[in-house]
Amino acid sequence: MLRLDIQLFAVPFRRTSKTKKRMRRTHLKKEVGALVLCPKCGAAIQPHRACTKCGYYKGKNVLNKEEATETKESK
Repeated sequence: MLRLDIQLFAVPFRRTSKTKKRMRRTHLKKEVGALVLCPKCGAAIQPHRACTKCGYYKGKNVLNKEEATETKESK
């Protein structure tokens, strides 16, 4: 007995219109991430991240940005 391994796929009866397709995809848009202002320097940063401009997070200098700029200026 001959056995064929054929997979059958569902075939749509009608073509999906542009409107229906776009209505289905309305939630697939990109969104802008949240931004807050750094309280120390005022730069726009993502929440719960250290500021890349001044190096502060929650009022503490965690990236030592000021110390690095002071050593460069003194040379």
